Amino acid sequence: MKRILVFGAGGSPAVNFIRSLKQAPEKYYLVGTDCDKYYLQRSETDEKHLVPRADEKDYLDVINGIIDETKVEFCHAQNDTEISYISKYRDKLNAKTFLPVHKTVEICQNKLESYKRWEKAGLQQPETMKIDNEDDLKAAFEKFKEVWVRDTSGAGGKGSLRSNNFKITKTWIDFKQGWGHYTAAECLTSNSITWQSIWEDGQLIVAQGRKRLYWELAKIAPSGISGATGAGITVSNPILDDIAQKAIFAIDNKPNGIFSVDMTYDNKGVPNPTEINIARFFTTHEFFTKTGLNMPHIYVKLAYGEEVPEIKKKLNPLKPGLVWIRGIDFLPVLTDIDTISKTVDKLNKRRKNES
Repeated sequence: MKRILVFGAGGSPAVNFIRSLKQAPEKYYLVGTDCDKYYLQRSETDEKHLVPRADEKDYLDVINGIIDETKVEFCHAQNDTEISYISKYRDKLNAKTFLPVHKTVEICQNKLESYKRWEKAGLQQPETMKIDNEDDLKAAFEKFKEVWVRDTSGAGGKGSLRSNNFKITKTWIDFKQGWGHYTAAECLTSNSITWQSIWEDGQLIVAQGRKRLYWELAKIAPSGISGATGAGITVSNPILDDIAQKAIFAIDNKPNGIFSVDMTYDNKGVPNPTEINIARFFTTHEFFTKTGLNMPHIYVKLAYGEEVPEIKKKLNPLKPGLVWIRGIDFLPVLTDIDTISKTVDKLNKRRKNES
C-alpha cells in the first residue's frame, strides 16, 4: 500500500485530493499535516500531525521526522506556500515528489513574471503594469480607465480589486501594503475558465477544461472573486486547449507534474491566461473524480513510475455539460446543465400560465 503525505491536509484543496485518492481503485495510506490546529481536525487522512509553518526554522526537520516515523514514500501539497518550500528543498525531503523544475514554480507563483513570459510568446492577455508608487497607479488609470489590481503572488483572488476610482484604489493598496508587489491590468469580462493538466517529461498525459459558472461568496469579496468556485461545468474547446498549452510551454518547454491554467475571457471572446496554479490541482478537482477522471490517482501512479489507468482521450475526456455545485455546509452536488435548464424552463412555463 502506497503511503502518501498530504500537506495542508485540512484545507479544501487538499481534502478534494484526499477524497479522490480514497475513491481510487487501489488503497492508499494517507498521512496529513497542517500548521493550523483547527484545520488539522478537518483532515480526512488516516492519521494527522500538527506542524510548524513553512517559514519557521524547524519546519523541514519536523516534516522529515513525520516522514520517517510514518514511513511515507511520496509527498504532495495543495497550497502555494508549501509547494514553494518543498520544491526548493525537494532534495532534502526524505520522500519523493513529482514536480516541475523549481524555476518553473517560481515563475508561475509570480503573476508578473508569468505575464512577461506570455508577452514574449505573443499570447493575448490583459496588459499589465507593476505598481511601485502613486505615479504608476495614475499611469495605469490614464491607460486603462478601469483597472484590475492584485498581488503578484497568492491564490483566491488575493488582494484583488476592480475599480474606476483612483482614490479608492490608492487607499486599497495602502491598506494592503501592496506598493511594489501589486500590478494593475486592463479589465476583462467576468467569465473565467480553467484547464487542468498532468504532464510527464514534456508529454501531456491528460487535460480537462472546466468553466466557472459563479463564485461562491462573491457578494462579500471586494473584487467579486472569492477564490471559491460555486459551480463549474465541464467544457471541450480546441481554442482553449491550444492557448493553455502555449501558456505552459512559454514558461516550461518540458513540463512535469500538474499545470492548472486559469484564463479569463476578453470582450472578443478569447480566453486570456491570467495565472498557472503550478504543481497543484484546482480546489474542486473531486468534480472530475466523481465523473470518472481521477487525476490525483493518475498523478500518483506517474510519480511512482507505474502504468496509469487507460485514458482513451487525452484532451477533455469528460462529457461537456456536467456541473459541480458546492458551498459551505452542504455536500457537493453533481448534475448536468440540461437538468438545471429544465428547472428554468418549468418556472418560465409556470409564469406564463399564471399570467
